[in-house]
Amino acid sequence: MAVTRRSVLAGLAASPLLIGGGVAHAATWRLKWSPTGLNGFESIEDDRADSHPGVTHIYMQGTDYRFDMHTRDRDTSTDRQRNEVAGMRTNGANVNIYQGETWRFTYSMYIPSALQATTTFTHIMQTKMPGVGSSPVTVMSLRRTNGVQKIEFKVVEGNVLVGNTDLVPLHNKWIDTVVEIGVGDGTSGRVRWIVRSGGTTVLDKTRTGVDTWLGDRLRPKWGIYRSLGDTSGSIKDCHLLLRDLKAYKFE
Repeated sequence: MAVTRRSVLAGLAASPLLIGGGVAHAATWRLKWSPTGLNGFESIEDDRADSHPGVTHIYMQGTDYRFDMHTRDRDTSTDRQRNEVAGMRTNGANVNIYQGETWRFTYSMYIPSALQATTTFTHIMQTKMPGVGSSPVTVMSLRRTNGVQKIEFKVVEGNVLVGNTDLVPLHNKWIDTVVEIGVGDGTSGRVRWIVRSGGTTVLDKTRTGVDTWLGDRLRPKWGIYRSLGDTSGSIKDCHLLLRDLKAYKFE
């Protein structure tokens, strides 16, 4: 972890910022990333162990991003599966996230009933520090809790649950989600997670005083990353659809 701490912008309000000539302007959400194809990501991790030769698992379906997962697919660690995209790129350059910044990710997702919550991990969004072997910082997951399928968001350090809600009513329909992350080390981080279905807010939860920084830089990941250790019989051929991905920085 970094030794220094920096305060993180919280919520939609902040002190005015000084710009050229000493003129102040109020901070606001500024669009930094809105991809229109797979070239909008830093990397594509499509069957990186080549366990399913000749098959493309991550591709565009019209304007949607589609992630396929088959029961035979394996990651380089064979106890799990991974088909994900990582990072953000605009005009050929990485869009980086650093400590002390606040970001908002908005998008829609379609989770078919074949993509089920499991007794072990099934992540459909992560934030991580780039590099082999680094742990996730936050995860959006499909997890069985007391036998009930849930979609949840957690901060990994401290195993902090931001919120969860029943998954089954959200299956087989387009739902909207918002993830806000104030990037801070130790207890200076903040996370807000919103889920909407059919125009109704299903969940809106905020956790403060959490650790959302590991080091170097932070980047998001999307797709299907799941353990094969599930004991509920929920590992099936499935897919995930995403659309209208956007990232905003509060500045």
